[in-house]
Amino acid sequence: MRTPFIAGNWKMNKTVGEAIELVTRLLDLVADVVDVEIAVCPPFTALTEVKKAIERTNIKLGAQNMYWEEKGAYTGETSPVMLKDIGCDYVIIGHSERRAYFGETDEGVNKKVKVAFAHGITPIVCVGETLEEREAGRTEEVVRREVEVGLKLLPSDKVDTLVIAYEPIWAIGTGRSSKGADANQVVSFIRQVLTKMYSEEIAQRIRVQYGGSVKPSNIVEFMSEEEIDGALVGGASLKAEDFSKIVRYKK
Repeated sequence: MRTPFIAGNWKMNKTVGEAIELVTRLLDLVADVVDVEIAVCPPFTALTEVKKAIERTNIKLGAQNMYWEEKGAYTGETSPVMLKDIGCDYVIIGHSERRAYFGETDEGVNKKVKVAFAHGITPIVCVGETLEEREAGRTEEVVRREVEVGLKLLPSDKVDTLVIAYEPIWAIGTGRSSKGADANQVVSFIRQVLTKMYSEEIAQRIRVQYGGSVKPSNIVEFMSEEEIDGALVGGASLKAEDFSKIVRYKK
């Protein structure tokens, strides 16, 4: 049985003070949730203070990106050693915005995934197609490549603990979400790819989230699907009340 996992990606939002205010309110709203894993991914500037606020609670900490070197002359980058030192449990890797705006590649994703595991941080690996690719019938081709290259040569004893986030790029921040059944079909395909790469047993242990305009009004539609194990939430994670309703979708 895969434990549902809801993570909030705050992107480039919230000052330190605003982040503490948000997570403090969120703690009040989800303190009694025990059957869903919860994580928040603030901007780098707020990670340390948010970690202090959620210490010994049911909320885990994630970062939005990292570099694949431990240290060195890489101005502006943050290493896995630094994230582990702060206390990050998760790191988002390969988000479509990183790919589109900052030149992130499948090969770079692969390097980051391996280094994250080497330092005890669980990667949330994002995959998904553009609207143009979807309309051209290339969804499976794109998703297969991103999974196969992103996880290339990752040992089987590591891969079953990672998280994959299927995020159709055309649905991110647009207010236009995929239908639950369509998203479930792609997630099922991802498991087929994982089965060929590793085994059916491992593929069934890996949690796959859906991301793309997830909100309180549609979370049940996605979580009712057999293959979808949670959500990577963007805009709706910036409001404690909305995010808590997504976390508490069973209620």
